[in-house]
Amino acid sequence: MISLDPKSDQAKEPTIALINVVFLMLVFFMIAGSIAPPLSNSVQLAETRDLEGREPPDALVIRADGVLEYRGAELTSVGAYVDRAALELPLDSVRVVPDRALPATELVKVSTELRGLGAKKIFVVTERALQ
Repeated sequence: MISLDPKSDQAKEPTIALINVVFLMLVFFMIAGSIAPPLSNSVQLAETRDLEGREPPDALVIRADGVLEYRGAELTSVGAYVDRAALELPLDSVRVVPDRALPATELVKVSTELRGLGAKKIFVVTERALQ
């Protein structure tokens, strides 16, 4: 005889459980975000604008007039920097600290020379201000 009992052989998909988990996570993050108090308006953050900055010791410094410096000594060319720095550092990554008033063409010229002499990565160190 034919059984009229509707038993399904298919396994139930866990979509309802997945939806419940997603909604619980949503509620959790909404509550966690509202618990953290905002910064009080009476608090003034410290300013570092007037502090004397120093360049990293292994960086090539380029002054506004285009003069190169490495560890406080003036250099005659980019090749002199590579000769001096290669004794202590690999040329995998070179840090360049340009003066704010240095023309961009001069910075590109120095970067191109560094690439030609074997520098793989060139990092330009800049000032980042919170305003």
